[in-house]
Amino acid sequence: MIEVKDLTKWYGRTLALDRATFAVQEGQIVGFLGPNGAGKTTALRILTGYLPATSGEARVAGRDVLMESLAVRAGIGYMPENVPLYMEMRVQEYLRFRAGLKGVPAKNRAAAVERVVERCWLKDMRRRLIGQLSKGFRQRVGLAEALVADPKVLILDEPTIGLDPAQIQETRRLIRQLGEKHTILLSSHILPEVERTCSHLVIIASGRIAATGSLEELKKGLTQGQRVILEVAPGKTGDGPAEMARALGQAAGAADVAREDAGDGWTRLRVSPAPGADPRAALYAAVAGRGWLLREMHTTAPTLEELYVQITAGDQAVPAARSTAA
Repeated sequence: MIEVKDLTKWYGRTLALDRATFAVQEGQIVGFLGPNGAGKTTALRILTGYLPATSGEARVAGRDVLMESLAVRAGIGYMPENVPLYMEMRVQEYLRFRAGLKGVPAKNRAAAVERVVERCWLKDMRRRLIGQLSKGFRQRVGLAEALVADPKVLILDEPTIGLDPAQIQETRRLIRQLGEKHTILLSSHILPEVERTCSHLVIIASGRIAATGSLEELKKGLTQGQRVILEVAPGKTGDGPAEMARALGQAAGAADVAREDAGDGWTRLRVSPAPGADPRAALYAAVAGRGWLLREMHTTAPTLEELYVQITAGDQAVPAARSTAA
């Protein structure tokens, strides 16, 4: 539904997008992540037809965003980070006005407004002036506007900003429901929300697409991926934490072993194996062979925050999922 190829944007001598290439398939909810100034907003404004690219191609629902800008705008719902609302208009009046601008036939506008007012929890606010609403309710009006023409593609820039925890949960649930009918590209800096909402990620850094793929695909390619956590005691051997860490790291072929005191003579060890390796059997054999005691052993997957930091810091390539433009 969204195809971007070698998209480049210069602002004078500043390169904001550098040959960005990625795709969003129909029915996906894709998180668009990157540091401030990485090029996220520039890319979204190009995709929504509000900003021309310097070079490259971008298509939404098969339409070229430069050559068919009006048709692209009619086929998407765009919610910018700072939604430009008319504060002197009432919610229902504003949504009906926006529905007309988006090409909803006059006979269908009342039903369209009713649908989005219900879906975005605005029923009690429909007759209120937008200028009297809180930041959270204004965000809901912006989301309702994006939905009012029932577009196939939704592009949402920070949709939960300014919302309280309960509203964030409701919005997350709504976005997942919308994903059943719509293709969604969602930009956010709130990583837990992206992890709970999105099926795939596009990560941008310094104007380039650093990685694309599902969360699972990206995690598999990390050097600091799945870790094995053990709690070990020396038993009667008298071996210290440093010796246990050295021996277990050697047994696992691990690049890194961190240790900390777990109390009562036990040591907690975090073993980081090579990507794709499962050293648990080797670790168990090493513990048993040295006569140590084992109280606990389990694995932990890297978090989205760890994934994001590694990729945007440039410390880790993810060959299986990295874009050809990276």
